[in-house]
Amino acid sequence: MSKWSRLPVACLAFYFFFALPVSAEDLLNERMAYYEKVEKTTLLPWYYLAAVNQYERNIQVVRDDIPDKDGPAAIHFSRAFWAGKLNPMKKTTTPALISFFGGYGQDGNEDGKADPDNPDDVFYTMAHVLTKHGFTEKDIQKSLKSYYKKDETVKQILTIAALYQHFDKIQLDDHSFPLPLGHDYSYRSTWGDKRGWGGRRIHEGTDLFASYGVPVQATTYGVIEVKGWNEYGGWRIGIRDAQNVYHYFAHLSGFAENIKEGMIVKPGTVIGYVGSSGYGKQGTSGLFPPHLHYGMYKYNGRTEWAFDPYPSLAHWEQQDRQSQ
Repeated sequence: MSKWSRLPVACLAFYFFFALPVSAEDLLNERMAYYEKVEKTTLLPWYYLAAVNQYERNIQVVRDDIPDKDGPAAIHFSRAFWAGKLNPMKKTTTPALISFFGGYGQDGNEDGKADPDNPDDVFYTMAHVLTKHGFTEKDIQKSLKSYYKKDETVKQILTIAALYQHFDKIQLDDHSFPLPLGHDYSYRSTWGDKRGWGGRRIHEGTDLFASYGVPVQATTYGVIEVKGWNEYGGWRIGIRDAQNVYHYFAHLSGFAENIKEGMIVKPGTVIGYVGSSGYGKQGTSGLFPPHLHYGMYKYNGRTEWAFDPYPSLAHWEQQDRQSQ
């Protein structure tokens, strides 16, 4: 079974295990220890290295062309990058030979080897990649663009870094149902249903029907990437999280006070209110019953695609009920 055929399970895995077992907590602590160790030796703020590591872990779940890496370091370097493009001994771990052929592999634990399977060496090497142009955020952004080439990837990694820095932790897997449970609402799986306005298309999300003005909550830790009008979604908000997922909240009647692009939110933060805006020029409303359209989109380092949010919503709803 390929990773593409495992797609729904792969995406939902991030959202179904909100209570981390002890072994997972130990692994997070182990990663954090590595990040702090590298920060002390290189002066690179830990959250940048952690963000790259999490980004690489995210894309390995849904890509067949990148090997899964177990253990604390998920970062994958090609043999050519590590040992040098013209190096005839691509599997060498000898620092002098790697340096001679222009490779980037580093000896991070001073054991005389630059081993791409050793977490110390991998993290130390990535720290050097990230600080190639300097230590400011703009410098690191430039280094990320030089290494990954894609603006979308740079944006995702910097989003993760901002979340880690803001909350001062890497365990950001908690979620909330998008509507307060005390209000009346209804929803069902509408993934793939036909839609006609604006041309033939399928429904990429779940509709949650509720009264006008019911508060809409952030479902995740994330950064508000988009806020404003869309002719399809009306007044809408887009939030990007630390798992390479973009959360889309549409047909709002308005936004919560002080909500703005670039703002960092956590699960349960009120971001807007249920409405019926959209399907026309700015201000169009009332063409359909009030509801929240909720969508989820996964970025795999190449493209961003929608997946069915209904199972996640059902799980978060149950989770919120149990916590009351």
